[in-house]
Amino acid sequence: MTVATSADRSGVSLNGLIDLQRYPLDHLDGEAGRELIAQCREQLAQDGCVVLKRFVPREALERLERETQRLSPEAHYNQTETNPYNSDGDPERPDRHPLNRFDDRTNGFVAGDRIDADTIIRQVYENPEFQRFIASVVGMEEIHQYADPLADLVINVLREGCQHPWHYDTNEFIVTMMTRKSHGGGRFEYAPGIRSPEGENFAEVEKVIDGDRSRLKSLDLQPGDLQIFFGRYSLHRVTPVEGDKERHTVIFAYAKEPGFIGRPERAQRIFGRMAPVHESLQKEGMSRNDALAD
Repeated sequence: MTVATSADRSGVSLNGLIDLQRYPLDHLDGEAGRELIAQCREQLAQDGCVVLKRFVPREALERLERETQRLSPEAHYNQTETNPYNSDGDPERPDRHPLNRFDDRTNGFVAGDRIDADTIIRQVYENPEFQRFIASVVGMEEIHQYADPLADLVINVLREGCQHPWHYDTNEFIVTMMTRKSHGGGRFEYAPGIRSPEGENFAEVEKVIDGDRSRLKSLDLQPGDLQIFFGRYSLHRVTPVEGDKERHTVIFAYAKEPGFIGRPERAQRIFGRMAPVHESLQKEGMSRNDALAD
């Protein structure tokens, strides 16, 4: 498969791919563009999440669903028992402690190197105007595409019975777009800002796992909706999918600094394989720059 470079695609217009009347990403310096950014920032500040409804215009939605439907058989499925920190348990702590609370995680991921250059999602992901918009919303001067060939652009595929239990994301923010909704289940729920770089707040996390919904928010996402989410600090989950229609969600992965590559063991687990760059990192070793449990 031939994949164009980012430079080749930088001139691809968002016209027809995004509803530019509703979301003027091509005129962010204009009054409407500045107002859009301000509204998104305000929503993010309130609860760590903003959803842009009908981000993709109606005429592009069918093509979008066909794209992810075509690619969904490429998904690698993995099943595991995991705690919210994707870590081992702690025998020194009580059984009810969040580190010792494990649940089934079964879902599939289509790796970025399987997503063609001419897909809507690849063109949007690598578009400079889209990247500038995301950076402005999350309060950064600029953002960078992952250098990870598997995890840069990913399609999450959930079939009947699949779920993603309570967890945190490995990066500070995540950008996703639903392209196909399941018949039932598959709801996105989250506890905004329940932890911070300074502390895990285990007591509140335990309450959420025990069923306390007092601080939870639940989203009714629809195909074509774009979500920007601070998932590094907000505990979240996707409830089990019901029915024979798969749930598809595209994950656009960006980082603060250029050259980001995910952990080799994570690539092996999620995609069932590693790229050469992961194999090199595995030999060299790598570490995160914060002290959080995951």
